[in-house]
Amino acid sequence: MKRGFLRGERVVDPRCVCWWLQTCRPLSSPCGRFPPEALSPGCSYCGMETHAFWLVQLFLFALWGAHQQVIVCNESLMLEKLPRCGKSFEEMMKKVDSKKWCNLTEFIPYYDNFSLCTEREAIAARCFWPNRLAQGFIIGIHKQFFSNCTSEKGHWEDPPDEILITLILIPVFLMVTMISLVVWCSKRSDILV
Repeated sequence: MKRGFLRGERVVDPRCVCWWLQTCRPLSSPCGRFPPEALSPGCSYCGMETHAFWLVQLFLFALWGAHQQVIVCNESLMLEKLPRCGKSFEEMMKKVDSKKWCNLTEFIPYYDNFSLCTEREAIAARCFWPNRLAQGFIIGIHKQFFSNCTSEKGHWEDPPDEILITLILIPVFLMVTMISLVVWCSKRSDILV
């Protein structure tokens, strides 16, 4: 008797995969890309196991996707808990002089705690972070504390004409010089060789 698993009337070779479908293919060959005589004894040729494998994967993926849709963000819980983070941040910002509120180095540890708090509360409510509700809350905090912090943009001016002409002409002359040098060297190739 041949070594292998007994399936009904025939012996299925353990060197074959997909024996549960009662169809086999050698482990070393991709399904459907070998002649029937290359099969191990007791194996029958069929490409159906590939299709069954993909159907099983599709079914499991659909099952996983359905499970993921069950988790729903509890927005009311998140909106209930986010003000605690804001109050904590407000208490910490009272330690900083209001004239220094625009200097990030003065309050960055407090803002980091605020950010981590909002993230923690959003995740506890089974919501992604950041999300539109948390973002709206954070923008409200920004308006409350940092509305007077405007970034002053410097006024850019062109350099004086002498410097500008020099900066333009130097690369132009370098390009003309390099082109002339290449042409001159190509005409004198018999001397350079």
